[in-house]
Amino acid sequence: MSLVLVTRDDAVATVTLNRPEAMNALSRALRAEFAAAMRGLAADDGIRAIVLTGAGERAFTAGLDLKELGADTGNLRAANAEGADENPVKAIELCPQPVIGAINGVAITGGFEVALACDMLIASTNARFADTHARVGVMPGWGLSQKLSRLIGLGRAKELSLTGNFLGAEAARDWGLVNRVVAPADLLPAAQALARDIASADPAMVRAYRALIDDGYALPYGEALALEHARSSAANRTVSADAVEARRLAVMKRGRERAG
Repeated sequence: MSLVLVTRDDAVATVTLNRPEAMNALSRALRAEFAAAMRGLAADDGIRAIVLTGAGERAFTAGLDLKELGADTGNLRAANAEGADENPVKAIELCPQPVIGAINGVAITGGFEVALACDMLIASTNARFADTHARVGVMPGWGLSQKLSRLIGLGRAKELSLTGNFLGAEAARDWGLVNRVVAPADLLPAAQALARDIASADPAMVRAYRALIDDGYALPYGEALALEHARSSAANRTVSADAVEARRLAVMKRGRERAG
């Protein structure tokens, strides 16, 4: 049985972590298969957006396979490696296409970190988030300790990480962690519709704009504004008036179609 399923619908790929009997836990084998799948999609110019989800309704992913870690702590050292074969966050980061997380169930500890690696999240009403690193006795190594506070604020991040308590889907939306919450049956259609919206824009522009947002977010505000100025000055010098006019008309046409 494949541990990672990939389906394609025109320019949108859906990647499913497929160990529902183990709450889609990130075994070493699954991590390697996931990295291979993401490398393949990264190299596919026909794919413009990716949806990432978990099989079943119980779990997006419960994080690292604790049974595997308990059998051999070398698996923990391997998970801290820089390579995408061991680190699923790196596997997501290597993709130039935007990745939408469709959180269908629990996203726990390492699974929470994988969710945070996505560009945006849509949650099922079944979704719940928890950081149990402090309770398991393992320090996060895939970015959670730094990303979470930047997304939801320092106090809320400490509350989640130091208690190990769960955060439900609606609270996650209210705290700014997820974009929206939908019924379980609507989760994949909603995520895939959002992916199609992204895929309908110019792919080079989407990739460059996404990189500008991410690179700037990692900088102090003043440096981020300078980065935007430098990149926009370089990019906008190459834009022709005819191209702007054609895209303006396309934007107006799309707006009329959506309004109707």
